[in-house]
Amino acid sequence: MTANTRIADHAIHEQFTQRWSPRAFTDATLDTPTLMSFFEAARWAPSAYNSQPWRFLYALRGTPAFDRYLNLLVEFNQGWAKHAAALVVIVSKTTFAAPGTTEEKPSPTNAFDTGAAWGHLALQAHLSGWHTHGMSGLDYERAHKELKIPEGYAVQAMVAIGKLGDKATLVDYLQAKEVPSQREPLSKLVAEGDFSL
Repeated sequence: MTANTRIADHAIHEQFTQRWSPRAFTDATLDTPTLMSFFEAARWAPSAYNSQPWRFLYALRGTPAFDRYLNLLVEFNQGWAKHAAALVVIVSKTTFAAPGTTEEKPSPTNAFDTGAAWGHLALQAHLSGWHTHGMSGLDYERAHKELKIPEGYAVQAMVAIGKLGDKATLVDYLQAKEVPSQREPLSKLVAEGDFSL
């Protein structure tokens, strides 16, 4: 088991420091009802005007769709993500209609809101005994085309979901990275008043 050396500087629930993004997964399979519970948590994320711009496309390991998703990743990510129980492509709707209107306008917060939904998904997965690992290393243009994502939607990332595995299953240079990452101190992230970071 990987030791977690994360220590919060302020009082928070342990779920925030215990959740991390491993690359080593077991061969455990993920059933659809459990996966749907992760999406259900994401569904309840906040969004501007309650527009809910997030969309999730998924493939379970062992299905033809899984290989299609895997091939959208860069080679580096393919090497370890092939052991995930599921791959999820996160998409956001880039326009919205304000309440009481039908006119679609650009949504300046579509990525922000979709990120909140992804955070909900990641925490629910962790609370359920699963781990997630978000990835930006994928071919966004191919994903758009091959997954038949229409205009007006942006591919944001792909996520691997699995049960935590033995880091010895990873190639040597990844084994040293298989630890919960630390975070910058709040002094580098938060400022009162003007930007002074």
